[in-house]
Amino acid sequence: MPTTKNTLVKKRCAIYTRKSSEEGLEQEFNSLHAQRDAAEAYIHSQKHEGWVLVPDDYNDGGFSGGNVERPALQRLLRDVQAGLVDIVVVYKVDRLSRSLADFAQLVDLFDKHNVSFVSVTQQFNTTSSMGRLTLNILLSFSQFEREVTSERIRDKFLLSKKKGMWMGGNPPLGYDVNERKLIINPAEAEIVKLIFKTFVKTRSIIATCEVVNEQGHKTKQIPLRDGGSRGGIEFAKNTIHRILKNRIYIGEIGNKGQWYPGEHKPIITMDLWAKAHGTFDVHASLRSRESRQRKNPSFLRGLLFGPDGHALTTSSIRRNGQQFRYYVSRTAQAKGYKNAPLPPLSATAVENLILEETRKRLTSPELLFKVWQQASEVDKTISEDIIRTALNDLASIWDELFAPEKRRLVELLIKRIELDLNQVTIYYQPDGINAVTQELQGAT
Repeated sequence: MPTTKNTLVKKRCAIYTRKSSEEGLEQEFNSLHAQRDAAEAYIHSQKHEGWVLVPDDYNDGGFSGGNVERPALQRLLRDVQAGLVDIVVVYKVDRLSRSLADFAQLVDLFDKHNVSFVSVTQQFNTTSSMGRLTLNILLSFSQFEREVTSERIRDKFLLSKKKGMWMGGNPPLGYDVNERKLIINPAEAEIVKLIFKTFVKTRSIIATCEVVNEQGHKTKQIPLRDGGSRGGIEFAKNTIHRILKNRIYIGEIGNKGQWYPGEHKPIITMDLWAKAHGTFDVHASLRSRESRQRKNPSFLRGLLFGPDGHALTTSSIRRNGQQFRYYVSRTAQAKGYKNAPLPPLSATAVENLILEETRKRLTSPELLFKVWQQASEVDKTISEDIIRTALNDLASIWDELFAPEKRRLVELLIKRIELDLNQVTIYYQPDGINAVTQELQGAT
């Protein structure tokens, strides 16, 4: 009677190993070797099932299991997709992944390509429903343990920061680290003081940057593990800004936007810090005003009136990437430009004309007399020449005033502007000069 010979189907087994830290990898026999030896022994024990070891090594040393962006793992996944692997063998489940979401995606990929997953020390594989259930339960606990450990580390870190302790990293300019404490570096501390004092004086980060660089100062030089270094270069605008905003210089330690009294000594006094950040507040206010002006730049709106007695409104068009603004009559918008009393007027041209007239009025004899008359009531020693000099100075720096400041003077002086095809008529506020006088009292 003939006999039937069973054919043993070979199952190609790939071993994956991982170690989170690089510590100990230089040793002749390390954790990766131990994982591989255990996996090889397990594969050999399943030789009767047709298990054979593929020659490739899939070892990730110094990589976290929190994500799948690991070179050896990615190479393994490519081989799985290419049909070169039948079984993936690991020492423990968390060697493959500590993330339940990532692991679920890996299992789906294995299933798609008919690849089984086996853990040597936990005695299960994904070919059975019980093995799959046990695997998910185990991985859930593994992820929970990882998250709890991370929370403990974060809590300890935050507690240490609240106590004012330096928790590592590169020290900022002005400090060195000694026995995990920040110690003032006298030479660098002088540079920090110079930066703050210069900014208070110039009110400009760019000007401060120029002064510091002109004096030959450099950023902090940080030694690297490979023997090189970084830093030791000229200061840039963003570097100066970070220094001016760093509360570590007034003796505080920060953590996620919160600041706590530090163990280290401050370099900057609270008075100097307040002056510097008072300047920041002024700049922020100006930027806010300019932002509002950009959103509604046509500041003569409500003051301009056409021959029909109706106020002009604003319009804009964009051509070749540029925006052009106009003042137009309501009739033009309602009935078309052919029926309008005025054509669209360039907003820039009209505004420049009105601003120039306002500048001239600032030096008028009428305003000069009114300012001198009211100022002398407060201080008898103020002469007409002093007032004239102050007003002339304001007129001379008119072009340097911010747009909101010019607009403010226009609003104080002008009540109404009437336009027709041949002329511009400006009606001034009855009490406009008095209002400007009050605005200019600080200049006298």
